[in-house]
Amino acid sequence: MIAFRIDRRSGLPTYLQIVQQVEQALRMGVLTVGDRLPTAAQVAATTKVNPNTTLKAYRELERSGLVEVRQGAGTFITRSMAQPRSSPDSPLRTDLAEWMRRAQADGMSGEDIATLFTAVFQEVFPRL
Repeated sequence: MIAFRIDRRSGLPTYLQIVQQVEQALRMGVLTVGDRLPTAAQVAATTKVNPNTTLKAYRELERSGLVEVRQGAGTFITRSMAQPRSSPDSPLRTDLAEWMRRAQADGMSGEDIATLFTAVFQEVFPRL
């Protein structure tokens, strides 16, 4: 099951953080078709987010066709976004993880690594 992390300083609305985390989990294969998302009450208990915020995120995911709300049963994943190359055991992911470990061993902080990654990403994908 997914565990949401909310960054209250990000400037991004909380419901969009939830949407993005579900989409990321779908892309990475962490969530698959048929998986049940935590209830709004469960999310509220672990993140201190108003249950209505979670429900708003789930409605957005439903509009996108990624989840289905089944009355009395919960919210379920209906579509995958995973690519074979992004699975937890893919060579590309393994290479990226190894690169990050090398950068960390060379004394870079997580923030330094994220900044470097973002800069290179923007060079390679300038229009995203």
